[in-house]
Amino acid sequence: MKSNFIIRALTGTIFVVVTVGCILLGPISFSILFALITAMTIKEFGSILNKSNIAQINTPISALAGMFLFLGFTYLGFEPGKNEILIPYLLLIIYIFISELYLKKPNPINNWAYSLMSQMYIALPFALLNTLAFHTTESQVSSTYNPILPLSIFVFTWINDSGAYCTGVTFGKHRLFERISPKKSWEGSLGGGLLCVIAAIIISKYFDFLTMPEWIGLAMTVVVFGTWGDLVESLMKRTLGIKDSGNILPGHGGLLDRFDSTLMAVPAAVLYLYLISL
Repeated sequence: MKSNFIIRALTGTIFVVVTVGCILLGPISFSILFALITAMTIKEFGSILNKSNIAQINTPISALAGMFLFLGFTYLGFEPGKNEILIPYLLLIIYIFISELYLKKPNPINNWAYSLMSQMYIALPFALLNTLAFHTTESQVSSTYNPILPLSIFVFTWINDSGAYCTGVTFGKHRLFERISPKKSWEGSLGGGLLCVIAAIIISKYFDFLTMPEWIGLAMTVVVFGTWGDLVESLMKRTLGIKDSGNILPGHGGLLDRFDSTLMAVPAAVLYLYLISL
């Protein structure tokens, strides 16, 4: 028990330091880290599916496509309007469809469906981190890198997860979604949300490009959609009959286990920031 706690704590610390460090160091380290994470998470997703025999997707091509999509969005952050950068991604998607004509696998429809799911569920949310990180000027000819918005998504997610766990263990009585995740409670969710609101108020004192109410709204968006993201992955694992998505992070499971909340929170955050900018 003690050994497992130490391994979990050490892995978690390294994970947070690497993530925060690469985001803060600049756009190059940010892009390299999350392009790799995108490809590795899709590879993990593909491995789970292929072992389950629900589908047999081309994991390397799907992972490569996801990486191209992320880097394409990164390039568009540096060079707004240069949409031709996405052509390699489109070619890879076309290849996924055409290749099934020749591979003679038993269920090509499932293969197509889950290959595209890897792009919509994993690649696109990670790619949208670039939308948060790069702020384009009104002239649409240049942009600046701002690490605070993408970093805030992770900070709110971590605070919500930790707060919900501690509050839930101490006060949790009413199950949030017992059919899918029996351990989650309404008390835990409220506790995590309250801590995120406090964090948003503190952040607003140092970064005023969003007002305090806007920061609080962003935090609550991450709390609600991050919780749904966690439940979506739990439903997927329950359906596939697995406990963890992988074992790449000792004591924490796989990459999908670590980024499940983020995969829903990022698109929701982009939509929220777009709506408040209207």
